[in-house]
Amino acid sequence: MLEQTQKKMPAEQAMPLLQMFSQWENTTTIILHGGSVFEFKGVFPPGEMAHGFYNLKAGTGFEGHLNLAKVAAISFQSKDHRGQESHAFVFENKDGECVFKVFLGRDAAGVLHAEQKTAYLDMKQQYQQG
Repeated sequence: MLEQTQKKMPAEQAMPLLQMFSQWENTTTIILHGGSVFEFKGVFPPGEMAHGFYNLKAGTGFEGHLNLAKVAAISFQSKDHRGQESHAFVFENKDGECVFKVFLGRDAAGVLHAEQKTAYLDMKQQYQQG
């Protein structure tokens, strides 16, 4: 089983990371709220800053307004999920609670997208050394 790492990316990297996600193939975004789990599978929408929020602009599907001022850090979650390797960027608030997670996407055969995995592991290693 893969282990979760406690090293974190600074909050200032949230917007560049979100912009990178919109250039990737599908990902899975998880939002935990009030005992419910909201899940979006697809290409993460592009966005822009306006009125204090990072506004997701998909046109259809997943949209929203992210208050990046509430993101205190981004952690790296790596673990086995249902027998498969799984990696996610976990956007946390100042209390270390999950605001939302973005999991690497998979192809039709269920294999992680190689370019996403490489980028994730490179960033994880960078912040482990920092």
